[in-house]
Amino acid sequence: MLIMIFYSFSFVIYIGAKATSTELSNVPIAFIDEDRSILSQRLIDSFYKPRFNTPDLISYNEMDKGMDRGIYTFVVIIPSGFKKNILKGEGSEIQLNIDATRMSQAGIGASYISQIINQEINTFLHSSAQNIPINLTISYKYNPNLTGSWFGSINKVIDNIMTFSILLAAALMREREHGTIEHLLVMPVNTFEIMTSKVLSTMIVILAGVLFALNVVVDMIFNVPIAGSIWLFLFSAVLVLFATTSMGIFIGTVTKSMPQLGMMFILIVLLLMMLSGGITPYESMPQVLQYIMKASPTTHFIEVAQAILFRGADIYIIWENLVVIFIIGVFFFTFALLTLKKSLESQS
Repeated sequence: MLIMIFYSFSFVIYIGAKATSTELSNVPIAFIDEDRSILSQRLIDSFYKPRFNTPDLISYNEMDKGMDRGIYTFVVIIPSGFKKNILKGEGSEIQLNIDATRMSQAGIGASYISQIINQEINTFLHSSAQNIPINLTISYKYNPNLTGSWFGSINKVIDNIMTFSILLAAALMREREHGTIEHLLVMPVNTFEIMTSKVLSTMIVILAGVLFALNVVVDMIFNVPIAGSIWLFLFSAVLVLFATTSMGIFIGTVTKSMPQLGMMFILIVLLLMMLSGGITPYESMPQVLQYIMKASPTTHFIEVAQAILFRGADIYIIWENLVVIFIIGVFFFTFALLTLKKSLESQS
């Protein structure tokens, strides 16, 4: 189990952040510039690292050979008289040749190239015009290059917190199958102490994995800047672990076998991950479903975690969510405690 936790908070986070990357990286591109104008040079200079390699200027004869050998994924042809036609408002056509055998780069890159060229042309036309009333400047507060691994790695850490807190607590079912739980019945401990020990042990193991993931995988490997306080994030993780481990103990108490536990785990975890706002935006769900998911601690935790790690929120902004998580945790803890106590009394 410890090996699986280490693997999940290290390699799984790295794989999850990289496997779903939708941005380009060092894509080879070339230009055939027949216009030789200031505008065409601006278009060429707008393609640079890390998304594209430095563009090569080639001729028609070099295009087919370069694409057949896989040297270039994209070749852009700027026709003669391009700048003149643009300034006259007559329009012009730019030919984009794509090596479609590189499917992921081809689909994403075509959209990138189209946006970059349109943006440069609009900027050029505005700079040539007079009395422009609005100058739109776009800036990003966090992740200016929109690097997918920044969001992917942190979201994977959040998902692992929810998943393993329920899974480890639900291991109570395994103890019942092996008769370990019966040994606890003859010891001078009550149900509350058994429940508390399960919750605390799960918290310690998962928090250790979270610290390792944030400091090694997220910080050292991906160089993702954490906008807010890590300690405030860990405090919010303790609160949500208090609730989710109680949910796991309840599942382990009411189920009768490990296959049944596995089915319950898949159904509950999938619903929590899909409907809590981690995969799909919470605001895009139906209004009724939003009200229902407000009863889940994971919904509030995802809001808190993203606010802290992405936007640098302090406790004065997220305290209401923390209070709600704690109240939900007390409810689940009490409910699981009563269920566990009833189960132990029936076995004794």
